[in-house]
Amino acid sequence: KTFRPRKKFEPGTQRFELYKKAQASLKSGLDLKAVVQLPPGESINDWIAVHVVDFFNRINLIYGTMSEYCTEKSCPIMSGGLKYEYRWQDDSKYKKPTKLSAPQYMCMLMDWIEMLINNEDIFPTRIGVPFPKQFQQVCTKILTRLFRVFVHVYIHHFDSIINMGAEAHVNTCYKHFYYFIREFSLIDHRELEPL
Repeated sequence: KTFRPRKKFEPGTQRFELYKKAQASLKSGLDLKAVVQLPPGESINDWIAVHVVDFFNRINLIYGTMSEYCTEKSCPIMSGGLKYEYRWQDDSKYKKPTKLSAPQYMCMLMDWIEMLINNEDIFPTRIGVPFPKQFQQVCTKILTRLFRVFVHVYIHHFDSIINMGAEAHVNTCYKHFYYFIREFSLIDHRELEPL
């Protein structure tokens, strides 16, 4: 229900080339702290856009692989342990922070992110079309909410991840995500406290 097909970059575009560069560096065994740094001469907004879409794809896949263990019964509240509860709010149906089960929250989150990254006014794909002024603020909100998926998975479902043999993948994805958000100060440090 929350698993989506991967969002792809159009071959021949600048973002496709940045995506290939980012993927090649990740596969080369380089230090993840170095891999997230902005390549010389590249646009910060393009670099962030490529990573936001890639993290959406990866985190969606991580949650999709273990979503059968995250049910209305096992996770009636979207939380990160006893200390952290995450409520959903958007600009349409949920105007006030609303308590949801983890599966409901994940579904709302993935739909919301997909809508944003497919919106040409926010994530333009045509050459010469500028990013909106609030682009990095939107990305901060997306990444903050994606971080909550890691929190929930690590605290409530890591045994399932281990049983699937996927912990190395999840840990590497998290480290890449963490170094990226820290490199560009994209998430408030208070949000990071659960992990």
